[in-house]
Amino acid sequence: MNVVFGVDIGGSGIKGAPVDLVRGDLAQPRHKVLTPHPAVPDGVADRVAEVVTHFGWSGPVGVTFPGVVTAGVTRTAANVDDSWIDVDAAKLLAERLGGLPVTVLNDADAAGIAEMAFGAGRGRNGTVLMLTLGTGIGSALFVDGRLVPNTELGHLELHGHEAERRASTKAKEDADLGWHHWARRVQKYLAHLEMLFSPELFIIGGGVSRKAEKFLPLIKDIRAEIVPAELQNNAGIVGAAMTAAGPR
Repeated sequence: MNVVFGVDIGGSGIKGAPVDLVRGDLAQPRHKVLTPHPAVPDGVADRVAEVVTHFGWSGPVGVTFPGVVTAGVTRTAANVDDSWIDVDAAKLLAERLGGLPVTVLNDADAAGIAEMAFGAGRGRNGTVLMLTLGTGIGSALFVDGRLVPNTELGHLELHGHEAERRASTKAKEDADLGWHHWARRVQKYLAHLEMLFSPELFIIGGGVSRKAEKFLPLIKDIRAEIVPAELQNNAGIVGAAMTAAGPR
């Protein structure tokens, strides 16, 4: 099974595409729809079905979710409606997709899985920490290539605030921050994470990774190597499809 479908649920958009698991890239251009507001389970499930049926897909589907996921059940609900808490998301989505097999996992974990296999983390051992900067901040922690799932380090307290309320790209936009000011916030966040986990490598993902040259050179005094995600904003889709495919 060299092509599997991946869907990435975000706070503002839901996007998906078939994924070529040999190349670690989209097999077709992705299709994106807006996340409904409020982002309640039934509404989001309808949009996921819209993305999948756009391709006429019939087969396994991997889906990312912005929160903690254990055994297909969503335990927290970051940047979507609180009614997602304790929902059997895998069952709900499988029903909405006409019985297709569905695997659900944390969104940043999915992005990290893809980057470790096909992107900036390929071949890297030791402690690697991927961060997805977007509506919130997602995190994926790897030790010698093994994922520590559901870390959700965007919710750490930083100077009296939840970190993602200070250093996400949404925080940048909401406060109309320039690159220098925002980079200082990201630097303080990375320094806090470095104190806690001592990673050898930070991978910075999310949509803002396309503009890495505007802010990564401004981040100073971090011992770990800091690199942009190579799969950029497609990493979640690729990682979701990889997880749905199972071990290869």
